[in-house]
Amino acid sequence: MNLIQWLNILWEQIKQTGWLEWLGVGFGVAEVLFAKANKIWLYPAGIISVIITIYLFYTVGLYAESALNIYYLIMSTWGWWLWIYRKDKPPLPVTTSNAKDKKITVAIVIAAFIFLYLILKNFTDSQVPLFDAWVSATAWAGMWLLAKRKLENWIWLNISNVFAIPLLFYKELPLYALLTVFLFVIAIQGYFKWKKIINEEQSI
Repeated sequence: MNLIQWLNILWEQIKQTGWLEWLGVGFGVAEVLFAKANKIWLYPAGIISVIITIYLFYTVGLYAESALNIYYLIMSTWGWWLWIYRKDKPPLPVTTSNAKDKKITVAIVIAAFIFLYLILKNFTDSQVPLFDAWVSATAWAGMWLLAKRKLENWIWLNISNVFAIPLLFYKELPLYALLTVFLFVIAIQGYFKWKKIINEEQSI
């Protein structure tokens, strides 16, 4: 398949996209833009986006990613609360993962992947249990590192994104696939921004 054929298929998918997917992706983009501008509106926008995403992913059989978004919903609600009630407290410093962090990260990926794959394979009608489990397991690891403000969170989140993009196209969710491409670019920028912060702190 050449580029023109692929773009034609993408365009056809976009034309057939329902209003709910447009709404979910729209709020997802708004969340990223509000976060970049450091505005509290990122949380309500993110919560609306995640609720829609949970429903849409479940309806197309992406059960692990749907469950992953439940975690995002909890974290968004918690983050909103922290912003309002603990905004004057300093955040954790940005650091790199130590040996213990790396071992825990790999353990999260392996354990989550095996658990999710077995659940999807044996107890659901998922057509993509392998990819769904892998995308979610690597995202779980990335989110754990993000909560600890570890540089490597961007690497694991982008490993998840790389596999999520074709998976979302396959499930005919083109807007979510394009949103994931956008998040992939943001994660690259985030990695180098955090790396710069670490280098600046080490040079002091």
